[in-house]
Amino acid sequence: MTLRINDIAPNFTAETTEGKIDFHEWIGDSYAVLFSHPADFTPVCTTEFAAAARLADQFAQRNAKVIGISVDPVDEHLKWKADVEKYAGTDMAFPIIADDRLEIAKLYDMLPAEAYGADGKARADTATVRTTFIINPDKKIELMLIYPMTVGRNFDEILRALDAIRNNAAAPVATPADWRPGDDVILRLDVSTEDAQTRFGEVEEIFPYLRKVKSPAA
Repeated sequence: MTLRINDIAPNFTAETTEGKIDFHEWIGDSYAVLFSHPADFTPVCTTEFAAAARLADQFAQRNAKVIGISVDPVDEHLKWKADVEKYAGTDMAFPIIADDRLEIAKLYDMLPAEAYGADGKARADTATVRTTFIINPDKKIELMLIYPMTVGRNFDEILRALDAIRNNAAAPVATPADWRPGDDVILRLDVSTEDAQTRFGEVEEIFPYLRKVKSPAA
């Protein structure tokens, strides 16, 4: 299944380290960060989950829930969780989905190319690549990031992108390269300069199509 930005994130039910969930119900009125990893008790994954655990308050401040997933069962997740918490120096206060039948990995197209045989079917003994989805409260996919198995994610970038998504949801603006909260934002092309001046105040017109204003959230 091919997923695209603005698709409704496929719903599913699954066992997790915090019990069985219905994914859409679990998201509720929050944003969700769903991220997959190849397997428990692996080095890069341990550092990633530790990074997410340390940022729990940062995600909560942004009305975002975090949930991990791998193809290991719940009992393995629970054993591995102790290692993550030791490495992180803090509790891991988010669930991990058990996807030992690869149902969610296939639903979200998380498997690498070599996981599929000549018939196009996924093998049973494979692992997910490092895929990250940001899903909004309307259950639509806002962002997808895919890393190879050997490259750990940049969680600072995930937070930065989440900030930009939330910032741009409330006004007809976009964010420039390397934007950070508090930086100026870019007017969308469907907003006239006159309307923008009324709404945002001063408009810096670099080109007719590139106009900056102070961020509404600044």
